[in-house]
Amino acid sequence: MNTFIEPLILYAVIFLRSFAGPGAPAQDGPVEFSAGAEIARTILHTGPSLALIWYLLLRVKGLGEWGVSRPGRKDLIPAQVSFAAIALVGLAVAAAFRHFGNLGPPRIVIPAGVVPWAVLVVAVFAGAYLEESFFRFYLLAKRTETGYGPMGLSPGRAVFVSTVLFAFSHTHLGHWGVLNAAVSGAVLALVFLRTGSLHGVGFAHGLYNVLVFALGAA
Repeated sequence: MNTFIEPLILYAVIFLRSFAGPGAPAQDGPVEFSAGAEIARTILHTGPSLALIWYLLLRVKGLGEWGVSRPGRKDLIPAQVSFAAIALVGLAVAAAFRHFGNLGPPRIVIPAGVVPWAVLVVAVFAGAYLEESFFRFYLLAKRTETGYGPMGLSPGRAVFVSTVLFAFSHTHLGHWGVLNAAVSGAVLALVFLRTGSLHGVGFAHGLYNVLVFALGAA
């Protein structure tokens, strides 16, 4: 039971939100994007959360022992495969949900200008690396005393747990967000288990988030 405590506390503190984020579907119109809010979120939440996860990982062993190095050519194929797969998933899910009224992806009002877009790109890539560091790397690569996977689970069950938790953390995006996160999360988990490329899935996730904002812009 003790092996579940740390991951569940991290999940509850970092990812369970009682408020709707900037990407949440609005009740009466498009979602307003706020560069100031995203800067504050990145500094006050995403950055510290990412630091906490990696502090806990590096307390066990170093980056090299975890198999993490600088981004390189080895990450290109995992990034390409991941991005293509989750982009297709997102488009398919969005197309399906357009038949159900307001259940589709949110529309986003993006202010014109270089600075807001720069803030957006930095924020979504930071958020993507945070999610990949926890849902893929921490849950799938972290080993317990048993030596049998994260939280003592087999790889298959670990992928299931990672996918369910990832999907549930996207409830603020509505039905589309939950289903899209579930399928995309499973894809990213399988690519990560196959390649061990944190940068590959992280870059693909970040690029996909930018695409979602661009296509969802009102």
